[in-house]
Amino acid sequence: MFLLQYRGLNPLSFDPSSNNEPLQFSNSNGPLVSDCPLENGAENRNKRKRPSLPPEGIHNMSMDSSQMTMPMSDPNAWATAMNNLGMAPMGMTGQPLMSDFDSGLGMMTGIAPMNPMMPGLGYVPPPPLPQDLPIVKEIIHCQSCTLFPPNPHLPSPAMRERPPGCKTVFVGGLPENATEALIVEVFGQCGDIIAIRKSKKNFCHIRFTEEFNVDRALFLSGYRMRLGSSTDKKDTGRLHVDFAQARDDLYEWECRQRMFAREERHRRRMEEDRFRPPSPPLIVHYSDHECNQLGDKIKDEAAFAEAVRVLLTWVERGEVNRRNANNFYSMIQSSNSHIRQLMCQKATHEKEMEEAKDKFKSALSGILAQ
Repeated sequence: MFLLQYRGLNPLSFDPSSNNEPLQFSNSNGPLVSDCPLENGAENRNKRKRPSLPPEGIHNMSMDSSQMTMPMSDPNAWATAMNNLGMAPMGMTGQPLMSDFDSGLGMMTGIAPMNPMMPGLGYVPPPPLPQDLPIVKEIIHCQSCTLFPPNPHLPSPAMRERPPGCKTVFVGGLPENATEALIVEVFGQCGDIIAIRKSKKNFCHIRFTEEFNVDRALFLSGYRMRLGSSTDKKDTGRLHVDFAQARDDLYEWECRQRMFAREERHRRRMEEDRFRPPSPPLIVHYSDHECNQLGDKIKDEAAFAEAVRVLLTWVERGEVNRRNANNFYSMIQSSNSHIRQLMCQKATHEKEMEEAKDKFKSALSGILAQ
């Protein structure tokens, strides 16, 4: 801790509101840090003396004036700093330094703000790693064995094509003393195991619950297994993991495919039903009551089209017999007479249309001639 003697503020030799010269920091008007008087009395001789050196950074304040100049006459640096803080660039006397400051945006249109992703100002994301980097395999320590990674310079062993819905792997090269519990310990880390079929010839088949567990098990292919710390040949082996074709996996995959096909058919049927036009209304079957009502509808011009459609449907269904033949004959005669009447009206309207066209052409030709 340093003891500083306060001597007051030295008066400035210029007006800071009207001076535009660079500020100079020097020790011409006196030291920046006053000397610390040491007590030399007899009562303070036994006290621990501290060095009177100024702290780091203070002695740099009394350097040459040519090294500590701040260009107040050039307002761009100050305006840029205040613009990055979202403040209107103002001078020491209160006048605006830049006229193109937008108070709504909090920045000037002429000076771009600092980019936080520039080197040294913020976090710069590292370049992406290439995808063709080799996978580094490390030693795997288990409770009963140790797995040593293969030589990365050796070519990868040949593998068969992945069967559809594969959940079973073939594991060869097991040690002769390997047990089913050891296989569960090693490959149980890849996922839940459903069944293990171990053979006496140092290989087995492992069936997992999910398909992605097979990819994890394939990662162990090429590892050299050693049981404990033994170097016996029966306690070591080089693993070879490959896809296995199992009937259970194929059956489950086919079941899922059939389920997806059913869902797709149902979805398409729902789409077709949604865009299908509505079905026509149902037509009632023939009866004496319906026949009497249909006879009245045939005579009505507004309901004639619907009545004829019902009559044709009854005839196509074969609902005509000896008992109701007279009723059908009368309805057909009524329909025929109404249709003849409609044909006569159509011919009359067409004749009137032709006469109107001729009249229009003659009138138009007379107008054009005039």
